[in-house]
Amino acid sequence: MTTRSSSADRPATATVTVTPAEAPMRQARNSAALWTATGRSRGHEVVRRRGFVAVDGGERAGLRVLIQEPDLDPGELAELSELVRRAAGPVNAEDPFGSTDLSHLDMRNWQMPVMLRAPGPVGEPALDVIKVRRPEDLQAAERIVIEGFELDGFEPYRPGELFPTALIEQPGVDVFLALADGVAAGAAVSVVDDGVGSHYWVGTSPAFRSRGVGRAVMLGALAHLADLPVTLTASKLGRPLYESLGYTVAAPSTWWASR
Repeated sequence: MTTRSSSADRPATATVTVTPAEAPMRQARNSAALWTATGRSRGHEVVRRRGFVAVDGGERAGLRVLIQEPDLDPGELAELSELVRRAAGPVNAEDPFGSTDLSHLDMRNWQMPVMLRAPGPVGEPALDVIKVRRPEDLQAAERIVIEGFELDGFEPYRPGELFPTALIEQPGVDVFLALADGVAAGAAVSVVDDGVGSHYWVGTSPAFRSRGVGRAVMLGALAHLADLPVTLTASKLGRPLYESLGYTVAAPSTWWASR
């Protein structure tokens, strides 16, 4: 069944305080939690080292690298570089610290801000937002993210490839779906790890853009995180929405991708 996201879903009052200086580390850890859960639920190889986590999804899903420390040692950088060179699919690397240079791997890079929201009240969404429980709702969220983020590597569509059913069974991982007149219109993923929340894959179906869907699904996803500090990495288009919801810029994050 599906259930509405509400204050009843919120965890206990937070005991964790996150400062802007700590936000990159918290974002790094939370991203690693998401991608480790994703990799395990897909049956993909997960490589964990002190300085990075890598999830190898093969030709279609590609290689995802999450930098975990600002000071990779030469051995870690060499291993990471070899993983990138051997990758069968596209490569994406997230460095919240902006300190690891991957230009020797012929990868393009850009910056997006890590943002931080302190615990606080969350408004009611203008649309119905449900926490996904049923396979058909998970597939609806999956299609929205694939289309909204133009994830061409997941076309032709294979149900459960991006969001396997096992993903929502992973501790701390929730998927949300916004409904406009009963039709799936927006999706988001939230992760709670070590007392801190974060958001990923906040997307809107192309047919419902500019209709407040992104705000609605964010408010629905935030409802169960209201008592926690929350981080995220914002795109240029998403930043104004996040700022309006109480997020502030903490630090720049560098992202790398294969050409």
